[in-house]
Amino acid sequence: MIVACLGDSITAGSPLWDPDPDVRAGIDVPEERSQWQWWAARRGVGLELRNHGVYGERTDQISARLDDAVRGADVLIVQGGINDVVQGRPVEEAARHLAGMVERGQRLGLAVGLADVLPWNNGDARAASDIERLNVLVHELAGRAGVPLLPFHSTLVDPERPHRMRDGLSDDGDHPSVEGHRLLGELAFRLP
Repeated sequence: MIVACLGDSITAGSPLWDPDPDVRAGIDVPEERSQWQWWAARRGVGLELRNHGVYGERTDQISARLDDAVRGADVLIVQGGINDVVQGRPVEEAARHLAGMVERGQRLGLAVGLADVLPWNNGDARAASDIERLNVLVHELAGRAGVPLLPFHSTLVDPERPHRMRDGLSDDGDHPSVEGHRLLGELAFRLP
């Protein structure tokens, strides 16, 4: 089963990995395990998870790559939204782009899954509020569309500091650590 994983740097595996060999060549110690897909593939026999993550992309930019990403795929996993928050764009707009990707995937006959947005340790109060609001919209979207929600946020969140990933689950405050990716791939990833 071919699973197209479409998203931003969280899907790409930044900062320790990137699916683009040219970008990866500039990483000091490329760490393939810094992708939630790497871990998920080890749990799912017969899964081919294709990484279509691009660092820094907003949901509108991710959406523009959907058709190429899903060629030959059986399943589409949609992840994105943090860069919309980082750039101060309206979360309702990001949710519309995510909804459009889910709908396009369904129209193409793909099983579709949707990930919510991780806490951002380096973010401020405005970003935390935007992530919270966007995740409400993402959860509502998953319910309306009848697609599985990949609970990225709750898998890594610090229950005592709900706007941060737990200690040890982020190396840079922006992205999951290898351990964070392991948890996402082993616990949060669920095939639609």
